[in-house]
Amino acid sequence: MSAPEPAAGGVTPRFGVVVLTMGRRSAELLRGVRSVLEQRGVAVDVVVVGNGWDPATAEPALPAGVRTLALAENLGIPAGRNRGVPEVEGELLFFLDDDAFLPDPEFLAKGAALLAARPELGLVQPRVVDPTGLASPRRWIPRIRKGDPAHSSDVFSCWEGAVLLPRAVFDRTGGWADPFFYAHEGVELAWRVWDTGHRAWYAGELEAAHPVIDPARHSYYFRLNARNRVWLARRNLPAVLVPFYVGSWTAIQVLRWARRPAQLRAWFGGWLAGWREDPGERRPLRWRTVWRMTRAGRPPIV
Repeated sequence: MSAPEPAAGGVTPRFGVVVLTMGRRSAELLRGVRSVLEQRGVAVDVVVVGNGWDPATAEPALPAGVRTLALAENLGIPAGRNRGVPEVEGELLFFLDDDAFLPDPEFLAKGAALLAARPELGLVQPRVVDPTGLASPRRWIPRIRKGDPAHSSDVFSCWEGAVLLPRAVFDRTGGWADPFFYAHEGVELAWRVWDTGHRAWYAGELEAAHPVIDPARHSYYFRLNARNRVWLARRNLPAVLVPFYVGSWTAIQVLRWARRPAQLRAWFGGWLAGWREDPGERRPLRWRTVWRMTRAGRPPIV
């Protein structure tokens, strides 16, 4: 994408930026924050949210002008992001994980120009690359047919580490799914963006950097992966579609991990928890949204 044109009327796009951290990556956190402050053609209002940690104690210290919010306990990734939103101003929002950064100093300006040119877009996820040159995992391209990572398209989930939204759209979605703690909150946010009448978009021409990390390194990965799949259906789907969505993902996981019984046992433990535990607020998608998603390439049953 070429350098952005000045906004209509000479108005500079304003981004409220929420950077989430647990305080375990001080060098990476500073790199990510600096990459936001170095953005050109936009105004940024940045808060660093410490999930069970006080970012004001960071060493090296955060740059001047960056505000901090310390959460007394780790509330989980989606809840931590949500807590940061009221702390920042701007008609646009940008969420950045503490181990991600923006190599292009015009990234946010280009994202703002894309959103201005295409008001039907309610969420933009960039292409993600490893800064050391490692091959990017296929999961970073949130579509069934992965294809060329530089190809842009509608999507129905998002990689959550670098996401842009108009604040008005984010507010209408209800925000990130607080109860999820970890895993699949990007699926729910994308679904709810679609339910506002907007589209979730993968922008292959925008680039964010993030190291390749195996998500299964977390001991709770398999359990929360399954629990939150069930919660996605219970919170967001019309009742008749719930068994189709859960059933399709159950079949997929059984086939995927049939030779990994320990992981499969943990997954089914989470699957049972998904039915037994309270998933929080239920806001089923409108049938109009289900039809729009189906026409765009992915009915919400898989």
